[in-house]
This record gives sequence, structure tokens and C-alpha cells, in this order.
Amino acid sequence: MTKRFVSMGLAWGLLAALAGIGELDAAQRGRGNQGPPAPCGPKADLAPEFSNNVAEDSRCFEIRMYTVDQSRVGQGNFEGGIDELHQRFREKEVELFEKHGAEIVAVWQHLENPDTLVWMLAYRDRDHREEVWAGFAADPEWTELMRKYMVPLSANTFMMSAADYSPLK
Repeated sequence: MTKRFVSMGLAWGLLAALAGIGELDAAQRGRGNQGPPAPCGPKADLAPEFSNNVAEDSRCFEIRMYTVDQSRVGQGNFEGGIDELHQRFREKEVELFEKHGAEIVAVWQHLENPDTLVWMLAYRDRDHREEVWAGFAADPEWTELMRKYMVPLSANTFMMSAADYSPLK
């Protein structure tokens, strides 16, 4: 299922629309197996009927949903569930993304699927996103953190540009 979100109606509509969608990717690598990224932010290259709604000064927004694979609890170094994933974010992951230039807009606990963490990042544009992920992936602190918290998960990623009337750009 593919949906393109242009508006930033975060609180209710976005989480409800994203709930239950399950496409696996390699979350720790950023883009995973989803193919080459489409432009977003001020360089969004949308079909004409959609581009009229995108703010020219929009940043590039990314929603990531990480769902813990409960079938692997207790295997290898993975002892916990969603709490272990939250601890990884709490301890260093958010700080590492900020260190490499991403803005963490928010991190949520999914209420309908308690094994899922949802978070939103913002970048200047798509090129900036790629720079952030490259720096993050190459950071020895990330390697160390991932070894400490080996959380098997599936990830869904959604790239967005703000609507021209959105208060968040």
C-alpha cells in the first residue's frame, strides 16, 4: 500500500492512517530495500496536480515506524521488546541523529500496536537526508549502540513535504 502524505496533520489522522502497514526494510541502514528515494522538501518533484499543494519552503519530513519482532525475544542478545528499543533511543540514538544534522520532530509510542515506536525526522532536503544517514551509519557510536541493543524489527518509512498552508514546514 503506497500513500503520499502532503499535509502535516500529525496527531490523529497520520497515526491512524499509518497503523498496521507492514513492509520490511533494513531500518538501521535508513532506506533499506525501498528503492531509490523520491525528492521531498523544497525539491519535491510531484505530479502537477499534487505539486500545487506543496510549500516551496518545506523541509523534507520522514516518518519511521519501527515494530519489534516479538518472535525473536530471548534469541541472541535480544532480551526485551519495545522497552529495549525505547532505551536505545533514550540512551543515544536521538543524540546521534542530531549530531549528524537531523532534527527529531517527535517520537511516539504507538497505542494500537504497543510493539511499535513511531518517530519523525526533518531535513533541509533529500540530499541532506542522505548526508545524515551516511554519517549516522558510519558513526562508531552507532555500531556500539546497535551491538548493545540488538533489536530485531521491521520498519515502514514515509517521506513527506509540507502543504503550502501547513504551520509546520
